Amino acid sequence: MEKLVRDRIPEIIAGKRGKVPPFRIASPDEYREFLLRKLREEVAEYLESRRPEELADILEVVRALARTAGGEPRVIERNRKETGGRRGG
Repeated sequence: MEKLVRDRIPEIIAGKRGKVPPFRIASPDEYREFLLRKLREEVAEYLESRRPEELADILEVVRALARTAGGEPRVIERNRKETGGRRGG
């Protein structure tokens, strides 16, 4: 099963096991699909655990999705603030 991992994970595993695990870089379309799958996974983990650190993982995935959609996280944040100003928090 293929899984999306943070970019330093192969390096970290190599440091512990002495060799780099097999990995590949996904195409842009695959990457978006992996991110959507990862978002579902992270949201499910948060809903089950209610642990705040899971929210950080969700934000990381949302920021990556924003970049794949041609947006920058700072633009997304500006849009969030503007919407909050119009509709409330």
